[in-house]
Amino acid sequence: MFHAVGQPSPSAPPPAVHLVDDEAPVRDALAFLLQSHGLAVAAYASGPELLAAIDARRLRGCLLLDVRMEPMSGLQLHAALLVRGVDLPVIFLTGHGDIPMAVDALQAGAFDFVEKPFGDAALVQRVQRALAVEAARHAADAQRGERAARLASLSEREHAVMHLVAAGRLNKQIADDLGIAVRTVEVHRARVFAKLGLRSAAELATLLAGER
Repeated sequence: MFHAVGQPSPSAPPPAVHLVDDEAPVRDALAFLLQSHGLAVAAYASGPELLAAIDARRLRGCLLLDVRMEPMSGLQLHAALLVRGVDLPVIFLTGHGDIPMAVDALQAGAFDFVEKPFGDAALVQRVQRALAVEAARHAADAQRGERAARLASLSEREHAVMHLVAAGRLNKQIADDLGIAVRTVEVHRARVFAKLGLRSAAELATLLAGER
């Protein structure tokens, strides 16, 4: 059964802990623990239930998966999520005998694993770390997307001027390179800085270095 804290908007769902455990008492206890620490929780009874519910383009937060579940193990679910392009931090809940599998999961890109029985505080801290990592990734992705959109808004001539400015060329040199008037270079340069939200050639060079 699906439990959600809050009502996420269709366009911008908040980050949540996506919890999958096929044992209802354990699932409910974990959901209560995480909610008591102010974390949004979406709980599912099985891997297929999660796969049927998610939209890979919108899923935010982290995943908390039990290793041993039916009909799909936590490791199988993780693999299926990766195929769908869901690359959220994954924390596995493991029994003592599952540690070799958990190590394999870490090698496959899992964020962490917690061995049962576990302390509540330790689990919450690991979940909070996973959420912080995802939030940082999301912010970086958003920043890259905004930067790409701003670069795409430049005209062909503005692109040419931009790269020459970043290379340290002076307005007169750029005018000679492109066969245009110095005043035209100044106009294009000002437009480039305005569209990209920059103030100096040094900032421009730094931005373009990050695009490589």
